[in-house]
Amino acid sequence: MKVAIVGASGAVGQEFLRILDQRNFPMDELVLFGSERSAGRKYNFRGKDIEVKLLQHNDDFRDIDIAFTSAGAGTSKEFAETITKYGAVMIDNSSAFRMDDDVPLVVPECNAEDALKRPRGIIANPNCTTIMMVVCLQPLEQLSHIKRIRVSSYQSASGAGAAAMAELEQQYAELVAGKPVTVKKFPHQLAYNVIPQIDVFQPNGYTKEEMKMYNETQKIMHTDARCSATCVRVSSLRSHSESVWIETEAPISVEQAREALAAAPGVTLRDNPAELVYPMPLETAGLDDIYVGRIRKDLSDDCGLTFWLSGDQIRKGAALNAVQIAEYLISVGNVK
Repeated sequence: MKVAIVGASGAVGQEFLRILDQRNFPMDELVLFGSERSAGRKYNFRGKDIEVKLLQHNDDFRDIDIAFTSAGAGTSKEFAETITKYGAVMIDNSSAFRMDDDVPLVVPECNAEDALKRPRGIIANPNCTTIMMVVCLQPLEQLSHIKRIRVSSYQSASGAGAAAMAELEQQYAELVAGKPVTVKKFPHQLAYNVIPQIDVFQPNGYTKEEMKMYNETQKIMHTDARCSATCVRVSSLRSHSESVWIETEAPISVEQAREALAAAPGVTLRDNPAELVYPMPLETAGLDDIYVGRIRKDLSDDCGLTFWLSGDQIRKGAALNAVQIAEYLISVGNVK
């Protein structure tokens, strides 16, 4: 098994290295690829220094079995044919192919089998906020069909990349020192602030991030449920959170929901308000599961349920989900 990471120097690329090692992913060789800026850097993996190769249109992917790509949508579109030409499975973390009809969009806890049908050799990794939400929605969907979803996200700086995390830390340092605040990676100062915009606005008044949650949820869960989202950047450093309201065809009790979520793969129930126990990004950073709490009936809807979730979007929301897709393909013998 020969594995490649494209975009090895980025935040998600670095998380790939950690997760592949931590999960003892079965491979014989790892190859790292990057841009001209990162080519030549070396990263240690399982005691061996691996040099980042320049991503080029050549035959470097001839012997690659699985390629994890996380270098942006433009790079993914440009190099998809080069990466998959010799049969490599391209598991892409960008938005480039998510809504293409001939590219499966996969969250293993929800629709792992969709990964088996990939006519272009590409499997798309969904948006982080969508992944985190559908992992929790799937067990509830088994209790009663979800008709509507309303969600507000509270997304950390890490969702905008390693440079954005550094900028948030820099902003706090500048404010403490009484210096002018650097604003480059966000539309406004994030320190001591929240920004009700992630990605660019669309003609309907929603942002691209919010429309991803609408469209991707339907594709992953094979559902007609409609999702209305408001995505907000908050000044936590790592891990996203979401406040979710669902309307189901039949009422689901709080007890039923807790039982289903506690038993669901990839979910950890953390719900004891009497003891002030609920998920928070400070505690979920670096962890694999999506943590759920504050489960309660929606007072405005007899068929409504609301809950809070938090999870590390660089792990489950990006690198871990992609690795789990690859693990599934290996487990069923569906790699070239």
